[in-house]
Amino acid sequence: MIVYKSTDWWEALRHLRSSGIIRLLLKRVLFVGIYATIVTALVIRFERMNVAVDKEFFSFLGILLSLLLAFRTNTAYDRFYEGRRLWGQLVNNCRNLAVLLHARLPADDHAHRAYLARLLANFPIALDGHLRNGVRFEKLETVEPGFIDHLQTVRHVPSRLAAMLQEFYEQLLREEIILPTHLLTIQRHHEALLDVAGACERIKSTPIPFSYSYFIKGFITVFILTMPFNLLDTYEWLTVPITMFGAYALLGVEMIGDEIEDPFGKDSNDLPLTQMANRIRANVHEILGVELHEDVRGLADVPYSVVF
Repeated sequence: MIVYKSTDWWEALRHLRSSGIIRLLLKRVLFVGIYATIVTALVIRFERMNVAVDKEFFSFLGILLSLLLAFRTNTAYDRFYEGRRLWGQLVNNCRNLAVLLHARLPADDHAHRAYLARLLANFPIALDGHLRNGVRFEKLETVEPGFIDHLQTVRHVPSRLAAMLQEFYEQLLREEIILPTHLLTIQRHHEALLDVAGACERIKSTPIPFSYSYFIKGFITVFILTMPFNLLDTYEWLTVPITMFGAYALLGVEMIGDEIEDPFGKDSNDLPLTQMANRIRANVHEILGVELHEDVRGLADVPYSVVF
């Protein structure tokens, strides 16, 4: 995701090159410009391909296309925003778990505090990898001997980490460090961890239906191909830049929708899951009073840049 200051226009424009979707869009607009130039030259200079398109009908198609694109973009952004909301819930519940257990664990119980901090911080990091190309085990903190080797044998790492957290709560209950009433409060926040994981998996595994996406792409293609014929008799050579500008708007909206409909990818406008996972790790260690290396803590806050 491109992290930027919304009030700094010039800096934002300078970082447009950081977005792969913008570079691809400009290439497609260039192809449209070449096509519009060929059509304009054939009609104006060689008096060929002079196909008349009814302006009122073309305007009606434009209105219909704008409605479809608005619905398409809203649908994609709903998925993007739901993903961000779910990860916001994950941040809150991890902090709440750390706060609740910090209040119950003795201040000098460094072993239990370190175990909880590392295990709880590993959950969002594992979920980040689970939603992408696989868990990167070198990013996880070692909780106990053989911990990483054990996780490498598990197919659903976040679920296993949640199970280990539950086992830890039960151990604290047996040791009478927490009471059954405390466990009930802790349980509510703990269950939310896997609820978030399941909701994220639902978003990732349910893309926009192919037929719907293909229909809009076909509609846009036909609209752009016929645009020069509708403009030539009025604008002549100005048809080329006007067509390119229209293509930039239409193609841009559709491509942005394609990009953000899966908020857990690694495109420049997807959610910065790794940064949020690192922020949770820093918060959890700070709450429980467990030391964390300054370089690792710094990963939670990044400057104006592209983060994943």
